[in-house]
Amino acid sequence: MTTQKRIAVVTGSNRGLGYAISRQLSQIGNRVILTSRNQTDGIAAKQQLSSEGLDVDYHTLDVSNDGSVQQFTDWLRETYGKVDILVNNAGVNPTTKPEESSLLTVQLETMRSTFETNVLAVLRISQALIPLMKVQNYGRIVNISTEMASLTSVPTDYYPLAPSYRLSKVGVNGLTVLLAKELQGTNILVNAYSPGWMKTDMGGDDAPFTAEEGAETAVYLATLPDGGTQGQFFAEMRKFGGPIQLQW
Repeated sequence: MTTQKRIAVVTGSNRGLGYAISRQLSQIGNRVILTSRNQTDGIAAKQQLSSEGLDVDYHTLDVSNDGSVQQFTDWLRETYGKVDILVNNAGVNPTTKPEESSLLTVQLETMRSTFETNVLAVLRISQALIPLMKVQNYGRIVNISTEMASLTSVPTDYYPLAPSYRLSKVGVNGLTVLLAKELQGTNILVNAYSPGWMKTDMGGDDAPFTAEEGAETAVYLATLPDGGTQGQFFAEMRKFGGPIQLQW
């Protein structure tokens, strides 16, 4: 299949923030590839967006599994021959576990599994898909981070300690900076952002904002013009009425 539309891959996009990002990217004319580990949930999400008249496709993807990522990459290459946008949304947050209240009690296995999904999986899928961006020297990579990963703010912020989640997102921020450095001189732009506290399965019903609001900055970064921002960390746009960079 060939298409003049941008091809946007959103990981973990069958619900919540990933679903909202997928909808908004589709609404502005991109063809979005929804992905999820659970095929039934993913197909249901695709059918819902298709019923709204949006241009979406679907493929199963477990970003923590080498074989799944390879199969997905092969399918993308054969079906579309390119990738224009990658939103690394898939992630886990074990913050509610009692041991996550302290570095002195956090379980190393929890830390290890969180890093596997939130950091190494981002690297794995980025390594796989960046070559499909280099084919046409165009790419936009958006990594989902959190204000809790701002080392400058950690000493005074009011968030829970949440060591596994925080440190994994510090890793995402570091990965963002290093990828941006390596891709200097190309038209592949890499940035991270904090979507804030949203009403999702991860954020809960008490959150003050919706996933649709949290998706706005992702869409902004996924559609940056050539020569746009590279290797930066952004807050959610709703807070300030526009794109504001956070301190690392």
